Amino acid sequence: MGLGRMVILTQQQIAEINVHAEAEYPNECCGAVLGHFESGKKTAREVLPISNKREDTAKHNRFLITPQEFLHCEKAARKQGLEVIGFYHSHPDHPAAPSQYDLDHALPVYSYIIVAAAAGKADKMTSWELQHDRTKFLEEPINKE
Repeated sequence: MGLGRMVILTQQQIAEINVHAEAEYPNECCGAVLGHFESGKKTAREVLPISNKREDTAKHNRFLITPQEFLHCEKAARKQGLEVIGFYHSHPDHPAAPSQYDLDHALPVYSYIIVAAAAGKADKMTSWELQHDRTKFLEEPINKE
C-alpha cells in the first residue's frame, strides 16, 4: 500500500460529509469512510457519521471516536464486505489541513478527509494519508465520481 494514493468519493458522499459538518457547526463532526483498498486507490462505498464523543468544552476544535464506535464501524464494514478506509472530520473556521493534533492521533494507511466549515458552511475538502514513519501527512487527490 503506497502513500499518497487517490481516494474516490461520490458526489453524494461528499454532500453527506458537508451536511454533517454544517449540522455540527460550530463543533467538529466526525465519521468513518467504508470501502475498498484497490491498487493505488481507496474507493469509498459509504460514509458513516459518528457522534463526536469529545467533552463539550473541546468539541469546537477536537473530535473523539471511542473504541466502541471504531468497533461498530469495523463490524458495519465487515457486514457489507467492506473495510474502514478512512475517517472524516470538520475544521470549523479553520483550513482543511491537518493540525498537529491530527498528526499525533492518526494511523498510516487510512485516508483522513477534512472539510473546512467557514461560518457554518462547508467549504474546501482535502484528504491526507500519514506517512509510515508518522512524521507528516501527504495530501491525497480526491477523485469525485
